[in-house]
Amino acid sequence: MSKIKKIVSVGFFLFVLGFGALLFAGSGFADQEEDYKKLEIFTDVLSLVRHHYVEDVDMEKLLYGAIDGMLNDLDPHSSFLTPEMYEEMQADTDGEFGGLGIEITVKDGALIIVSPIEDTPAYIAGIKAGDKIIKIDGKPTREIGVMEAVRMMRGPKGEPITISIQRSGVSELQDFTIVRDIIKIQSVKSELLEGRYGYVRIAQFQNRTGSDLKEHLHQLQQDNPHLDGVILDLRNNPGGLLDQAVAVADLFLEEGLIVYTEGRDAESNMTFSAQQIGTEPEYPLIVLINGGSASAAEIVAGALQDHARAIILGEQSFGKGSVQTIIPLGDKSALRLTTARYFTPSGRSIQARGISPDIVVSAVLITDQKQGDKPLREKDLENHFKPSTKNQSEQHQKKIPELSQAEKQDNQLRHAIDLLKGIRIFKQHKQAI
Repeated sequence: MSKIKKIVSVGFFLFVLGFGALLFAGSGFADQEEDYKKLEIFTDVLSLVRHHYVEDVDMEKLLYGAIDGMLNDLDPHSSFLTPEMYEEMQADTDGEFGGLGIEITVKDGALIIVSPIEDTPAYIAGIKAGDKIIKIDGKPTREIGVMEAVRMMRGPKGEPITISIQRSGVSELQDFTIVRDIIKIQSVKSELLEGRYGYVRIAQFQNRTGSDLKEHLHQLQQDNPHLDGVILDLRNNPGGLLDQAVAVADLFLEEGLIVYTEGRDAESNMTFSAQQIGTEPEYPLIVLINGGSASAAEIVAGALQDHARAIILGEQSFGKGSVQTIIPLGDKSALRLTTARYFTPSGRSIQARGISPDIVVSAVLITDQKQGDKPLREKDLENHFKPSTKNQSEQHQKKIPELSQAEKQDNQLRHAIDLLKGIRIFKQHKQAI
């Protein structure tokens, strides 16, 4: 069997060059003979269709269709990429393409939205993780492949598309007409919360995510050299490049295994470990996940959880624990083939299970109380004494920066901040004893 030379590990896309594996490598001679007989049936059918079908059929269409059907029977993530699809997929990893901004998969023949990508047309329109796409511009999506659905939803900026959604708890289909746009994904965003807590959001793992995250963390520590903790938000992060997931986890780990993969051939068995150089300070770290956190996001959460480096807070993650290898073919098409499973450092398989948070917090929003509903306090009483400032430290007189309205309504983020506050107070009391 000719050797497949790996170029670079890229998460759920492991790019390889020089595909020349024999069709029946690994089988015994008797098995090979039986396989060749079955292959003759395929060539017989191909010949019959070409010569006797009522209309002339393009040979490329027949072959592409046969390959696509074969791969669709394997698993939801293996697929055939036409030259156009392969080119579009390569654009995804650079963080810019024309479309809606959603990550999709297939379950029981139905198209499922893993997550809408933040600040994209789909996200703004109200598309949610877990929604089922029943129709695309009126065409039923049942049994069409992921890549075909992607092709249908991609398009030039400014062109509208209508997708019909089935949502849990809603009986009728919901139609969303969304205007396509150039999807430019900002992989990393950050801000300082309440003047003392770093907040970093990773929307998707792209080519520069690891280095971008390092820059954002450095800036947060410039803004406050004494950070009381960092919140790493991986919610609705559909994944991306494996090497960038490893780079992100490596920032918070001094040593030890980050992730390993296991497949049928030796080249699919890989391990990735942390390096001490460039490791972040040992501040408290909380990772937010939910049902839209998938693949590379789960690698990071699982590694930090296994090493007890972070507290995982939120909801059960999506559960995509398989590795896809992209194998370029001679006509600029490509094969996207599931070649391995990945495991967390402790040996957990995330496939169809996901990451279980250490602290389960639902995404229920906190609603503001009306003025009349607020509990009565001393300060509300008429002629109450004004508070004395005698012996009050300057620190306690400082006004704490308030969160934005959106942040106040984010139940999981509020819990994460409260948890960091609790850790800070505990440390202060422990030092005082």
